[in-house]
Amino acid sequence: MTAAGAFPPVHLDALGPRGPYRTRVPSTVQDVTGAEVARLSLVPPVYVTRTLSALRKAEPVPAARVDALLEAAAEEFATGTVGGLDVGEYEHLVSRTSGTPLPVVRTATRGTARFVALARSSTEQGRPRGTLAGRERAGAGHAVWARRGDVFAVNASGNHPGVHRLWLEALTLGYRVAVRPSRREPFTPHRLVAALHRAGVRQDQLVLLPTDHRAADALIRGADRAVVYGGDDMVARYAGDPRVLPQGPGRSKILVTADTDWRRHLDTIVASVADEGGTACVNATAVLVEGDPAPLAQALAARLSRLPGLPPQDERAVLPVCGLDRARALDSHLRFVAAGTRPWLGGDGIVEDLGDGSAALRPAVHQVDRADAEQLRTELPFPCVWVAPWNRTDGIAPLRDTLVLSAYTRDRALLDALLAEPTVANVYVGDHPTYWMAPGVPHDSYLSDFLMRSKAVVGTL
Repeated sequence: MTAAGAFPPVHLDALGPRGPYRTRVPSTVQDVTGAEVARLSLVPPVYVTRTLSALRKAEPVPAARVDALLEAAAEEFATGTVGGLDVGEYEHLVSRTSGTPLPVVRTATRGTARFVALARSSTEQGRPRGTLAGRERAGAGHAVWARRGDVFAVNASGNHPGVHRLWLEALTLGYRVAVRPSRREPFTPHRLVAALHRAGVRQDQLVLLPTDHRAADALIRGADRAVVYGGDDMVARYAGDPRVLPQGPGRSKILVTADTDWRRHLDTIVASVADEGGTACVNATAVLVEGDPAPLAQALAARLSRLPGLPPQDERAVLPVCGLDRARALDSHLRFVAAGTRPWLGGDGIVEDLGDGSAALRPAVHQVDRADAEQLRTELPFPCVWVAPWNRTDGIAPLRDTLVLSAYTRDRALLDALLAEPTVANVYVGDHPTYWMAPGVPHDSYLSDFLMRSKAVVGTL
């Protein structure tokens, strides 16, 4: 692909129940340098309301056809020309607009295709063993797995293409799905929805609704169930609404106890912080060490300091990139948050000006003096990690509110306590990076825990 701005902007239409919808005055999508690369059609609240009504009237995707549809869509997504973009053009646009390194985007394309193909079998992993799917009979009385509603809405983020793997399971469960893409990176959901349409999912079963914030509120209010991505403010906003599943900061962590030599696992610790560009909710943002944390912090900083700052579409890129003004704002925020800590890396700034209006976000490693330091709750969209001391008297309190906790320990009692802790979503034991994911393994519980319920049935239906 040639340089930014060499081609006219791509038009991304809304994909409604009656087909593509293009507005006269679309929203501009810019890359990290500020160049216009796409024009996105935003739908008004009245269009959202009418679309939700159409979704309610539609039949679910037939269960007997789901696997074939998903396999075809996975192939189309990974290799096809969709919405006028071949896979290479799609990946470059995602990289340029989101600032995600191109190699990360390419890996995400393959990973997303795999999740698409296996979405139905992944969903089955979450079905309670005592329930049946549909109208199967099992004696005089049994349980059926049933939906809690008909329409599922997705208010997506644009930090990583992988966020669009989760909602596929709702489609296999019979929900009709409305996806609101991020205006920062709308290409992945547009490609995925269009690929599913081409594979045979009807337009009134799955829609793409780019909107402004007012219309997004109408979408969430009008759906039976919704998943919403955002920060702590968003989590607090929807905390009291049982219809909404907030997906907030991951605050993923690593724990290294004294019975483990962290030097043997340094590669995995570095990868947990920096792979995926350090932008995902499953990237480690805190490392707690039983004993002196300084040697690990120093070694981690030495490794991360070698990562090159390059434009995101460069084949060698590994660090995220954003507009220069945003990079400077993040740098100022980090300096404020990190006041009083020991900077092993990033203390002199994280902004690497690339000379085109954008900047690579360089890694930062700071050491704090307590396991309960407030900085451990800070999650930033680049490889930024806080290293803290931990001891047995601290207990598991500093490890709470964690999406993924990688534990390097032989202490069975400690592991049992971590497994029992309700606010630790996932526990990885041993040499496994925090970003590890696989179809059929829950990310933040199974989505079906939120979408489905077990219903008793007695007699013949």
